[in-house]
Amino acid sequence: MILAHLPAGYLVGRAMPAAPWVIPAAVLGGILPDFDLLAFYLWDDRAFHHHRYWVHIPGFWVLVAAITAPFISRAWKLPWLAFLTAIFVHIALDSIVGGIVWFWPFSDTMYTLIEVSARHQNWLLNFILHWTFFALELPIIMTAFYLWWRRDR
Repeated sequence: MILAHLPAGYLVGRAMPAAPWVIPAAVLGGILPDFDLLAFYLWDDRAFHHHRYWVHIPGFWVLVAAITAPFISRAWKLPWLAFLTAIFVHIALDSIVGGIVWFWPFSDTMYTLIEVSARHQNWLLNFILHWTFFALELPIIMTAFYLWWRRDR
């Protein structure tokens, strides 16, 4: 996925019971794993796939959830749950065409459902012109936009 993570986070927030900070927490969770792109481009010189950073590893987030759960107050339970759910939705979406290390720490094998072949010189075009963009990513974006546009009507 290239563009659908923020809209997917919004959809997670909209699916949760209405409460303060739920939608912002879900939107943040929807995009947070891609903050690793800063390290990927700025100081790691693209040395390895950015989905190998800790923010894209489900096992890391399971540990975070287990460690933080006892400390989350009742008032923050829903935003915390929205945040973590959106992170896992992000990782699941990345599994479709991007590859995720699902079985860390037991294995560092990356799993992906659909391989995107390199038909174009620009890597971005390979993803945007792939059928998964039109079949999966655009519907997520359009649904989120529609729900956002209709939110107060």
